[in-house]
Amino acid sequence: MKLGVIGTGYVGLVVGACFAESGNDVICVDVDEKKVRQLRRGIVPIYEPGLEELVRKNLKEKRLTFTTRLKDAVDEASVIFLALPTPANEDGSADLRYVLDVAAKIGKLMRKPRIIVTKSTVPVGTAEKIREVIRRETDIEFDVVANPEFLKQGAAVADFMSPDRVIVGTRNPESARIMHELYKPFMRTSDRFMLMDERSAELSKYAANALLATKISFMNEIANLCERVGADVDQVRRGLGADPRIGAQFLFPGVGFGGSCFPKDIKALTKTSHEVGYEFRILKAVEEVNQQQKIRLVEKAQAYFGSLRGKKFAVWGLSFKPRTDDLREAPSLAIIHELVKRGANVTAHDPVAIKNAKELLGRMVTFFDNYYDALKGADGLFLVTEWNDFRHPDFDRMKTLMRTPVIFDGRNIYEPELLKQHGFTYFGIGR
Repeated sequence: MKLGVIGTGYVGLVVGACFAESGNDVICVDVDEKKVRQLRRGIVPIYEPGLEELVRKNLKEKRLTFTTRLKDAVDEASVIFLALPTPANEDGSADLRYVLDVAAKIGKLMRKPRIIVTKSTVPVGTAEKIREVIRRETDIEFDVVANPEFLKQGAAVADFMSPDRVIVGTRNPESARIMHELYKPFMRTSDRFMLMDERSAELSKYAANALLATKISFMNEIANLCERVGADVDQVRRGLGADPRIGAQFLFPGVGFGGSCFPKDIKALTKTSHEVGYEFRILKAVEEVNQQQKIRLVEKAQAYFGSLRGKKFAVWGLSFKPRTDDLREAPSLAIIHELVKRGANVTAHDPVAIKNAKELLGRMVTFFDNYYDALKGADGLFLVTEWNDFRHPDFDRMKTLMRTPVIFDGRNIYEPELLKQHGFTYFGIGR
């Protein structure tokens, strides 16, 4: 099948490369000429395990092409996926201008019937808006399908190749058949194809992210309570996770969630609720807890040192989660800004996100390619992202490098007793 993918960010690149891997001819479109030139050479501008290899393989086999010409995709592809950004507006609503602008252009360029598929995370009712925009431009038959992505950054290729579910929103039987055919190669052992109406499909993505974010903020509240009553949140977490009605995932307390999905989607769902006259109180609380949690470790440092002015702190981990270079809404940014605001000096290391961090933080931070080098003369270490590189460091070496052996563990990856044996003062979350 010939497919078009509009947008080559995290979602678009993974969608295009994986569909090409299953034998389809895929045209990926982006307005960024520099990015398109890089992609044509097999250079992937984002860090996502396994993606660059997949892009290069399918470029070589000529199943994957990149262009700045939207017309090429509209002329050639019978199914066109929209993988465009939907950033949050100032009021929290999702900004649909990129999606609707491209939809209008597709309508003008269409000469044959096409299926337009929204892969972007879009509010309820977006499929209807896209239909209206395209219908104003053409009389040719088309359909709009909602097909939200459920890709975890750092495991996006694996998630696409072996999905836990594929949600497709359409009331058109032919569109449903084609979408099922497209996804069949990824569901050989069991059929996890879920067909529903467009609005339910659109809301399913927001509901899933909102619930996962709620679990994180809930556990952070439990962790804060543990500190006051003398309980250990790690023990509480294990007790909770053993309940099959709850499950063990997303119960790890820490310095809050970030990334391109949870913060933005919570704002958008809250805004959608407000627009229909419903106050989504739980989500407002989830967002408030998350913002407070991001600077909780800084407050612990303030309480320990009395003043942070003139102190030097190392930060290990900058991306919002391991296995990605994405810093959108990353807790590290809030922590670093707060440390600097209180007069501290900051050094930092991340295995893959330093380049992106330099663009956001500039000279506010001194960056190091080696995480031990970032510790030299530090009064304390903030462990912010739980990269595997940081799980089993040489604590004796760390102690000789640091001016004050204090660790603020934002992901609870170290054992407090072990740290004490090595002569460190340890602060975790809920422990």
